[in-house]
Formats: sequence, structure tokens, C-alpha cells
Amino acid sequence: MTRVMTAEIPASLPIDADPATLAGEVLNALKYRLGKDTTVATQHDWLTASIKVVRDRIIDHWISGTKEAYDQKEKRVYYLSLEFLIGRLMRDAFSNLGLMDNMRAALSSLGVDLDVIAALEPDAALGNGGLGRLAACFMESMASVGIPAHGYGIRYANGMFRQEIQDGWQVELPETWLDHGNPWEFERRERSFEVGFGGSVESITSRDGRLERHVWKPTEHVLAVAYDTPVVGWRANRVNTLRLWAGMPVDPILLDRFNAGDHIGALAESNKADALSRVLYPADSHKEGQELRLRQEYFFSTASLQDIVQRHLSQYGDLKSLPDKAAIHLNDTHPAVAVPELMRLLMDVHGIDFDQAWDITRRTFAYTNHTLLPEALESWPVPLFERLLPRHMQIIYAINAEILLEARASNRFSGEQIAAISLIQENGERRVRMGNLAFVGSHSINGVSALHTELMKETVFADLHRLYPDRINNKTNGITPRRWLIQCNPDLTALAREAIGDRFLDDIEAIRDLEGFAQDAAFREKFAGVKRLNKARLANLVSERLGIRVDPSALFDIQIKRIHEYKRQLLNVIEAVALYDQIRSHPERDWMPRVKFFGGKAAPSYHNAKLIIKLINDVARVINHDPSVRGLLKMVFVPNYNVSTAEIMMPAADLSEQISTAGMEASGTGNMKFALNGALTIGTLDGANVEIKERVGDDNIFIFGLKANEVAERRASGYAPHSVIDASPELRQAVAAIASGVFSPDDPQRYRALMDDLYNTDWFMVAADFDAYAATQREVDGVWRNGPDWYARAIHNVARVGWFSSDRTIRQYAKDIWNVSA
Repeated sequence: MTRVMTAEIPASLPIDADPATLAGEVLNALKYRLGKDTTVATQHDWLTASIKVVRDRIIDHWISGTKEAYDQKEKRVYYLSLEFLIGRLMRDAFSNLGLMDNMRAALSSLGVDLDVIAALEPDAALGNGGLGRLAACFMESMASVGIPAHGYGIRYANGMFRQEIQDGWQVELPETWLDHGNPWEFERRERSFEVGFGGSVESITSRDGRLERHVWKPTEHVLAVAYDTPVVGWRANRVNTLRLWAGMPVDPILLDRFNAGDHIGALAESNKADALSRVLYPADSHKEGQELRLRQEYFFSTASLQDIVQRHLSQYGDLKSLPDKAAIHLNDTHPAVAVPELMRLLMDVHGIDFDQAWDITRRTFAYTNHTLLPEALESWPVPLFERLLPRHMQIIYAINAEILLEARASNRFSGEQIAAISLIQENGERRVRMGNLAFVGSHSINGVSALHTELMKETVFADLHRLYPDRINNKTNGITPRRWLIQCNPDLTALAREAIGDRFLDDIEAIRDLEGFAQDAAFREKFAGVKRLNKARLANLVSERLGIRVDPSALFDIQIKRIHEYKRQLLNVIEAVALYDQIRSHPERDWMPRVKFFGGKAAPSYHNAKLIIKLINDVARVINHDPSVRGLLKMVFVPNYNVSTAEIMMPAADLSEQISTAGMEASGTGNMKFALNGALTIGTLDGANVEIKERVGDDNIFIFGLKANEVAERRASGYAPHSVIDASPELRQAVAAIASGVFSPDDPQRYRALMDDLYNTDWFMVAADFDAYAATQREVDGVWRNGPDWYARAIHNVARVGWFSSDRTIRQYAKDIWNVSA
């Protein structure tokens, strides 16, 4: 009889294990789960085997925590987000389980370098910017503070895009993060839900002619298949689930068409389903892209709601208790279609009348707004929405009637104000306003910084706030200190532990104890040494990837974020041009060496953002090769900015650029990450910069520029940017140089329109803030010149920003919005 060999895994694996035990488990995983011998194993094989070993340890906690939530009938949080920018997970899991040192030793005993294989793990291409990174921080914090939670999103096979820079231009290529599979995830074919599009709605009436219910009969059907990834909290306090949906066809091939010779057409339905989970944010500059985005948003929203409803019914038997046992959170407007979808499920599938369904829906949902930009508050053409989701359009009209009648009955609103409250935009093309829909369908609407929340009340939701004055509240964003200090900056973590002990590892606000070391010369020197090591690491990365050599002793000035005109990378690069001119004109002055780093992606259809990337690279090419600059100024654009790159750049920063037009950045979280890693901020009073300033103190941050109310006043009073430019010699010279082709000799007109727009319109107040920004940068030089003073201020930043932890934010959500224990 043939003996079948299997890996022996105990019924329950302890979290902790010595290196020898772990080494044996890695070898078992390599042999029995990957079918490889050590002599032929690749580095990717060692990576996968190591992940499988740690995943085994996670599973026991995952299952037991889930069972405990069921047994104790705990209320659960369901976090719906189109993005989850989770980055690499191996170090995260090793660190949160306390296995990092032992796994390093175990792998070393097998001749494997943990750092080498960790670098092979791809960043999960599930997000783009702050929205997705916040969702990832929140998932980790919910597990860390012990909240039972599911995250719901889409399993994008090719992400948004992989950015390459060719001749200074951004080029978009598909992400390939799943090429080697994803060893963290579990496919759950049994958790598949049917998703419909199009078709018609049939009204079912009783014998006496009364309307009983509506039946939606879609003409298209796809499957949403679940893939689960465990999310481990700090010290394995809890393991929660990130459930991502992949689109699959009901029938993989239309066999009759295939056999008739239409081999391509036979796969049309398969390709249509596959497109739903292929790319994040497909370009919406054409109607096909707009339709795919709406399909994606409904696809993941309905799959998530069907899953939630099924889970709730299996445990509680009816849906009237849903708000008491489930808190469903909408992360921005992308999942707002969940509001009419839950209404449809409650009314059409489960027979609940409109009034009760609306009460259940509003008490179940909460909504976080992330933007004050009108174009980012999604809206969809009514014909498109009605064609794809005809029953939902009916429900939206019904909800709208309720809201508008309520507003009119209050006798407090003019016709214009009622039009602003409406879920349907009537002026011009009729569109469904998803922000308004999310607002009226939720019991709580929160902003993400104190300033942003107040501006929400005054601007985009002013009339809805008057109608429902108790709904808007603030929950200032936060970051997980495990990822953004303990993991990405181990040397600073070790220095802090040496100085103040380990309490801050479990309560990041205890890092305040570092405050007393800001004036300690020996500690400052150690702190500066850690910063130099981190800067050397970034310098090596830039040298290896780009062939550009930078001096770690220079001031590292970093702006890394999504490329958008309101984030004002343009202000930064124009100031670089002005500084370049000054260095050449006044070589006798004591200039401080500086390296300006940029990173970020521009949306594929955002022309000006892509042009700004080209401008950065054109200016960098000229400055970096001009011997008259004498190495005093360099510029570097780091391509394909992602979480793993951020983990290198954040700890290396001396200066953090947070220079958005005041009133336009909801919060920002990069500002928090930089400060926690010992960078000083130069920024406007925008987003969370306001609260960072309050925490770190005026002496430890560089603030410049117009305030939000001043920006609004300038725009209202007929701001004339050309007069501002003409009155500023440095700005005038820099703008003229860019416009005339000094930095684009191959195409002298390349930046003419961009500079003309600055001269004539300047909506983002680049010219208005330039002189203040340039003067503040020279103030930065003065402080940098005094090393002990600079590092004292940097230590104050680290010590005083512990409050900006996503643990604190999540506890506030739990108490004030979700009504769950944390």
C-alpha cells in the first residue's frame, strides 16, 4: 500500500515559536505545499513558504475570533471601500504577531535572507492614494482594538496602473501583482452572489389591484466571487477579514456561439465579467469608462450587501434588527449605490414596506466624505443609471420625493435650496448625485479633519446640513503606528524604546515621553544618526533605480502624493526654478544643499497632472546637469510611488511638503506619517495641517499662505493673478522661463498653456501663495543651518503626533457612529 505523505500541522499552532521550529515548518511548507526541494526552490518559493507558515498561525485566531463574535452576538462593522491600499503584508503580519526576530533567525539558518524575500512580495494593487491607505490603516486598527469587522472591496487583477517614466512622461502599464498568486488569500467559491444589470421592472399587484411588490428582471448576470484575506491586529488581538470580490461569468463560454465558429464572441460575457475586477478607476473621459465605473460600484456594493444580509439572517432570522447588529460604513461616495440596493433587498426580496425599509437603511449606514471638490462628489447621468439599474432609479426617485417633501414642509428652504438638496441635479444634464444620496441614506456623515468638517457644513452639504443638523460630525484621520513607525522605521523605534521604554508600542500617545529628550544633546545626535541612515537608504534606492546620486547630508525635501493641481506640485517645482535662478545669480550666498523629491501618479485622463510630471522631470534634467549649481540643488521624481516606496521615503524626509490650496485637502495622512518619522512640515492651513500645528506647536512647523476663507474671498472678489506675477520678480522670471521653453528646448511651447492658465486664472492660488512659500523655504534653510535646533524640533514632532493614530480614530468611530465596543 502506498503511503501518502502529508505535512503534520497541529490542531492549534501557538503564535510564538523558536527559530528551529519555524525553520522546520518553512521546510515542510516548501515541500508539501509547494512541491519544492531546497535545491530547486526559488526566492519566490521561500517567500511563499514563509507566508504560509505565518498564515497557519493566523488562522486559529481568525476562526476563534469569528466564532466568538457569533457566540456573543457582537455587533459587526462592515467597511465598504473601492480602495484598500494594503501594501505588502508579510512584515506587517510578522511584526504584529511578534515573530519578526525568530523568523529572521529561522530563515537565516536555512540560508535565506528575510529582507531579500520580503522585497519580492508585491504591493497589492488595490488602491491609489490616501482613501485606500486610510481604509488599510482602519482595517488594521479595527483588528488591533478588538472590533469585529469585515472590509469589502474589489480584487483588482491589474490595479490602477504601474507607472513608468519614459522621456519624462508618465506611461501607464498594468500591475501584475498576482503573477505569482496571492498566498495570503482564500478563495470562497461558496460565497458567490449573482449580480444583475439592465432589464426591466415588473409590478406585481394583488387581485384587488393593490401594488404588492416590484420584481427587477435584469438582462445581464455575472457572479461576484469572494476572496478573503486575514487582517492581523497588533499582538494578534484580533484577526478580521478583508473580503474582495472578483467578477466571473455565470457561463464561462457561450458554447453554441463557439461551435458556430464565433470563437471571440463566445467569450464576450466572460470578458465583460472579468472587466469588473480588472482595473481600478478605469478612465472615465468616455461613456464606456463611465459605465464600467458605475458597474464596478454596484457590483461590489450588492455583493457585499447580499453577503451581510445572508449572514445576518442566518444568525438572527429577520432584518428588523439589522441596525442593531450591523454598522455598514461607506468610505466616500463610491459605494453610495448601496443605499438604494439595501432598500431593494429589504422591499423587493424580503417584503418590508418602504417606510420601515427606509428607517432600517438610515440607521444601518454611515458615510465618510473625503472631498470638497465638486467633481469628486460622484454623479451619474440619469439615462445611464436608469438603463443599468432601473429598479434603483425608481427607489432613488421615491427617496427623493420623501426628502424634498420634508424640506418643503419645513418652510425653511427656498426653491434654489431645495434644488441643492435634491438627489437629482436638474440644471443641464440630469444626473444622480451620489454624495447627496449617501448623506440622506446615512445616520452619520463625518468629515476627516476639523476644518474639512466645518467646510462641509458651509459648502457642499450646506442645505442638507440645515435639513439634518445633527448628522455631520468630525473624525480626524489617523495612521497605524505599527506600519508607519514600528515597521518602516525600526531604528527610530529602537531609539525610542531605549529612551522611554516599550509603553508606546501598545499606546502610541505614550511616545509623548520623548518630549524631555529634545534638549538632550546626546539623544539628538543619536536621533540625527537614525535620520542619516534612513536618508542613505533612500539615496541607495534612487541610485539603483534611477542612476541619480544624491548626498544624504543635504536637506531631503519630499512631496509624495497623488498628482493633482490642488495639491500644488506646480508651486513646488516653480519655487525650485526660482531657487535655481537665485543659486546661479548669487553664488556668494550661503545656500543650504537640498534635494527635492517628488512621487505620485496622475490619473490617465488628467492632462495637466501628467504635464506637471513631465515638467518636474524636465526641470530636474536641467538642474541636475548644470555644473554652476555645484550640487546645491537636485530634483528627483521617483516612479511608481506605492506603499513600499513610502516606507522608505517617509523615514528619510527632513521636510514634508503639505502645500495644498487651503480649503481643498480634506485631511491628508502623509502629513501625519512624515511627522511621526521626524520630518518638519511646510504647509498651508489646510486639512489636518491645522490640527498638527495645534499639537506640535507653532515653532515646530512652517506655515504659509492664504487661509481657506481668504482663498474664497480672493475668488469672489475678482482675483487677478497676472498682477501678482508681475509684482514678484522671482515668480515672474520662473514663469517666463518655463513658458518660453528653457526647460523644454525640444518643444518650447510645451508649457505655454499651463503658464498662461496660471497667469490668467490661477484657480489653485499658486501665484497668490508663491512669495509666502518662497520666503518660508528660506526660513527652513535658516533652521536647517542650526542642526541641534532642527533635530530638537523634529523630536518634538515625533513626540507630539501620537494622537494622530488610527486607533484613536477608530475608537471614536466605534463610540460615536457605530455603537460598538473598542
